[in-house]
Amino acid sequence: MREILNQLTETIRSAAAHRTPLCIRGGGSKDFYGGALRGETISIAAYRGVVDYEPSELVITARAGTPLAEIEQVLRDRGQMLAFEPPHFGPHATLGGCIAAGLSGPRRAYAGAVRDAVLGIRMLDGRGDDLKFGGQVMKNVAGFDVSRLIAGSLGTLGVILDVSLKVLPLPVTEATLQFEMTAADAIASMNQLAGEPLPLSATAWHDGRLHIRLSGAAASVTAAVKSLGGERLDDGRAQAYWQDIREHTAEFFNTAKPLWRLSLKSTTPPLNLPGAQLFEWNGSLRWLASDADAAAVREAASFGGGHATLFRGGDKSLGIFHPLAPALYKIEQNLKRQFDPAGIFNPARMYQEI
Repeated sequence: MREILNQLTETIRSAAAHRTPLCIRGGGSKDFYGGALRGETISIAAYRGVVDYEPSELVITARAGTPLAEIEQVLRDRGQMLAFEPPHFGPHATLGGCIAAGLSGPRRAYAGAVRDAVLGIRMLDGRGDDLKFGGQVMKNVAGFDVSRLIAGSLGTLGVILDVSLKVLPLPVTEATLQFEMTAADAIASMNQLAGEPLPLSATAWHDGRLHIRLSGAAASVTAAVKSLGGERLDDGRAQAYWQDIREHTAEFFNTAKPLWRLSLKSTTPPLNLPGAQLFEWNGSLRWLASDADAAAVREAASFGGGHATLFRGGDKSLGIFHPLAPALYKIEQNLKRQFDPAGIFNPARMYQEI
């Protein structure tokens, strides 16, 4: 691995000296996300393998090029999981891409996001310096948590090398219930249930049907199923349903229209926008497949107390992520300048001129 690290360092330093843009890439499963890919490809796929895993400590450390499926299998063999259920979007997804994209699956609203699971990160910055942030236990995380800052930065701040993650035990039992109801009723129901002592682990509404997943001890799941009623899906059908939501293989996501990802207050009423919608995370995450004007989508998201991201398709020249307030944009610029002085890493992947 030392040879790979030396090569990465030399590539970065040469690119910085000549201000040559670099496109950091793992398995390429999330190339569609964010701005267009620019620059010479610098691959981390060969830098792979589990560095350390302590099941009793609920911590795993692995190299960024390690296939995500491999890590999940290692954890599953010991009865554990990545609680944020990261989407793969393809067979070649890597740990580094998972962290850089910062995307979470159906369990996120109940178990935390990607950055909540990150304990430590090792990375190469725009000078080719080898940096370490955080640690392998929660008590090491203090002060300004740079390791979590890297989560979701789409490789604009550096090349991720190693990542330490908090893991959790697999649930003993799971059950998925289905209810027929309108969008407005689903939002009200999801928010009501979120305030009750129930073992919720996922919610999703689409096309007049609300699905609720319960996870945990057998007794608590059984009691919740009896209390809530509804139609219980058999285990195979339930597993396939949540997998399709997580990996965007559900029919809803099979669309030629631009796909928007809206993060809103969970209590925001259904948005009056054309196109199909799918709700997750108690209503906080709204997927919108629509040809609606980008400005109209973002205005509706702002009115709903959140923001909108052009997740896939559409006109990327109008911006992928919701425009930042001037003060926040300045912070983004300063962070980029500190970590990547020459501006070589994934230019404009998040915002123009960053």
